[in-house]
Amino acid sequence: MSETPKSYGHPGITDPVDERPSGTESFRIPSDLIKQSDSDLSNVQIDLAKELVEAGIDDVFKILDQELIGLTPVKTRIREIASLLLVEHLRRKLGLSGEAPTLHMSFTGNPGTGKTTVALRMAEILHRLGFVRKGHLVSVTRDDLVGQYIGHTAPKSKEMLKKAMGGVLFIDEAYYLYRPENERDYGQEAIEILLQVMENQRGDLVVILAGYVERMEKFFASNPGFRSRIAHHIDFPDYDNDELLAIGELILAKQSYKLSQAGRDALARYIVARKTQPHFANARSIRNALDRARLRQANRLVRGAGSSKITGEDLTIIDAADLLASRVFGLEAAMQSSLSEETESNFN
Repeated sequence: MSETPKSYGHPGITDPVDERPSGTESFRIPSDLIKQSDSDLSNVQIDLAKELVEAGIDDVFKILDQELIGLTPVKTRIREIASLLLVEHLRRKLGLSGEAPTLHMSFTGNPGTGKTTVALRMAEILHRLGFVRKGHLVSVTRDDLVGQYIGHTAPKSKEMLKKAMGGVLFIDEAYYLYRPENERDYGQEAIEILLQVMENQRGDLVVILAGYVERMEKFFASNPGFRSRIAHHIDFPDYDNDELLAIGELILAKQSYKLSQAGRDALARYIVARKTQPHFANARSIRNALDRARLRQANRLVRGAGSSKITGEDLTIIDAADLLASRVFGLEAAMQSSLSEETESNFN
């Protein structure tokens, strides 16, 4: 699940290089912000709309809206954080003293709800406003941080932290770092290293912990050091049926496919059936289903190649048969049959 981070030179975790975007290293008042020359801040006028455009924050949100259907509470919270960052960015330019805001975050929710995508855009916002040097995201799991023998965990954790320095470290299923039932587990060592870096290098690294709500709550309860360092807790809700259908159509459109009307009805049925079955993963499950539908569509077209020619449009259409062949419908029928038998036996 870990993605290969962008590589760049770095002398070490405790010695970050200052490569912030030009202008963020100085607290002098920029000339374009001042419309009246006066030492009194009340005479310093700032065009917030202009600053927002120049920072490119609205551009990031437009991309986020294109990438993700729904998630209104999440997008609202990210906008609030972006507003805080913009104000802090301007305060720095004006030389107003104060501690940098704590920016470590927790994203909780079920799989496939857009946590990684939002983390990517959050990294971009942080970089545009000068709060991280690089703006890249390094996604890791327990296996990337915890070693299998004595002396293995520290170098693994520090290597990943070096790769993430200047950007965002996204730790998926973070609760797996802590395994109290295993006395010989090395996850606690990784946790201690993370906590130290989150505190000492918070001006050069933002850590986002992600996972299921209940498990993350237990993780924070068992590791209060993390909770005290997390400023923003954002919950990602599950998608409803209409949102999942829209997500499916968006996924296909990006690949130059579209659903026939019968195909759209079949996908709507698939969503209802799939949500009742184990291991449902929201948008991820829909993407997987459509990948298999494309496979069936290709097979359907090739099998019929000898009987007639096809049009270019045929290559773009996902029809009902491409979705209804899913074993999900077989499982749905089996479950309904089982329920019917159980109901009948209760009356006999």
